[in-house]
Amino acid sequence: MNEVIATMMNHRSVRCFKDELLTDEQIVKIVEAAQMASSSSFMQSYSIIGITDKQVKDELGAITGLPYVANNGHLFIFCADLHRVTVMGSEAEREEMKSMLESSAFYQIAVTDTALAAQNALLAAESMGLGGVMLGAIARNLTRLDELLQLPQYVVPLFGMAVGVPDQQTDTKPRLPVPAVYFENHYSTNLEEQRERIEEYDERMRAYYLNRSENVRDDTWSKKHIAVLQSKAPVQHFTRYIQSKGLNRK
Repeated sequence: MNEVIATMMNHRSVRCFKDELLTDEQIVKIVEAAQMASSSSFMQSYSIIGITDKQVKDELGAITGLPYVANNGHLFIFCADLHRVTVMGSEAEREEMKSMLESSAFYQIAVTDTALAAQNALLAAESMGLGGVMLGAIARNLTRLDELLQLPQYVVPLFGMAVGVPDQQTDTKPRLPVPAVYFENHYSTNLEEQRERIEEYDERMRAYYLNRSENVRDDTWSKKHIAVLQSKAPVQHFTRYIQSKGLNRK
């Protein structure tokens, strides 16, 4: 196993960091690594915003309810960005581009580009001995986040990433078995096989949750996610916000 794969296989989310800021060199290297990710048609349709203002970080920590959003070595916000491609166009050209920019297809391109860049960034950080965690909770108040980041049309924040020097030893969380996610030639619709694999995985996850070093609980993968999907948590605000920014309208 080479060093890259070893780093990948050792991934775990870190939510407690030492009081040490990342250096400018570390930040630049993480961003440069993010930029080397694959990109659809080389559009590079994302932007990364580093939050260094303590007041902004504190407010984001209050919005999310997560202390590690405010307390970390550096906070990155990853945004899908289709604004940049309009900058060099004339007004007539921008109007002609509008139907494409507002399509679901181009929104998907921007989301995919952003996710690939973020994964590269996290892998780079971990290879430098740092830890990190992805933050979907920034979506709890997108309107305020939009104001704080001063985002133009066609730019939306998708998630954050807190990075820093780890101040905790966390466990590696078991993943679904390979046969549950990898199929040959066609999707497997054998429900009995699927249930068997998930039941086996649920038992592994129950053992993990009961024996990990912190936040011990009796839980399973399917129990947790069925509860989430049945909670009917409001998602319409997210759709409305995205469309208000001119994205994913068609």
